[in-house]
Amino acid sequence: MENILAPSILAADIMRLGEQISEVRGAGAKYLHIDVMDGVFVPSLSYGVCVVESIRKSCDMVLDVHLMIVEPHRYVEAFAQAGADIITVHLEACADVRETIALIRRQGCRAGLTIRPETPVDAVEEYLDQIDQLLIMSVHPGFGGQHYFASATDRIREAAELIRKSGRPIDLEVDGGVTRDNVERILDAGANVIVAGSAVFHDPQKDAAEFMQILREHSRARDAQ
Repeated sequence: MENILAPSILAADIMRLGEQISEVRGAGAKYLHIDVMDGVFVPSLSYGVCVVESIRKSCDMVLDVHLMIVEPHRYVEAFAQAGADIITVHLEACADVRETIALIRRQGCRAGLTIRPETPVDAVEEYLDQIDQLLIMSVHPGFGGQHYFASATDRIREAAELIRKSGRPIDLEVDGGVTRDNVERILDAGANVIVAGSAVFHDPQKDAAEFMQILREHSRARDAQ
């Protein structure tokens, strides 16, 4: 699978958001990661439907929308209509995980499932027949700028093995504390979609270009094996 960079706008300068999105796109990023927080499932509040809708009007990147909200099925249709391409929900936040995933797919979006660091990775196994993307959180959800949990590497490796056994082409995404110093370790563990916020939006064009170089070199090395 292709290695993909998904810059998280949670770390962007909201006053320069359009400009910074253009910079990461120009550097080669294909995805844009949008964290939606409700102040209930996680303590913080962040972007809503109107932000996704506004970005969609002028951006052709894949909009990767991560719903950190209670009972996400209530908002799936709204985010799909706003222009989300991928909608990821937390297993812990869904009253009916299968129905929520099915609803995402009925809206024409790719379906993602994610878990907190405390949730066993094998809890997602029964849903691998439905999803297109599995997101492993490598920090506690809800706050930007956290440091990567060392324990996440083994969790990524375990998730990659579950995906391999499923036989399905499921993207494995990682979000939280990803930097240019640890991204190769994350890729080696089996991830192919890399979410980065603070490590990209300090100097978006330069930072994203450096991330993309690492991802491309890793892809070439993997393909040569």
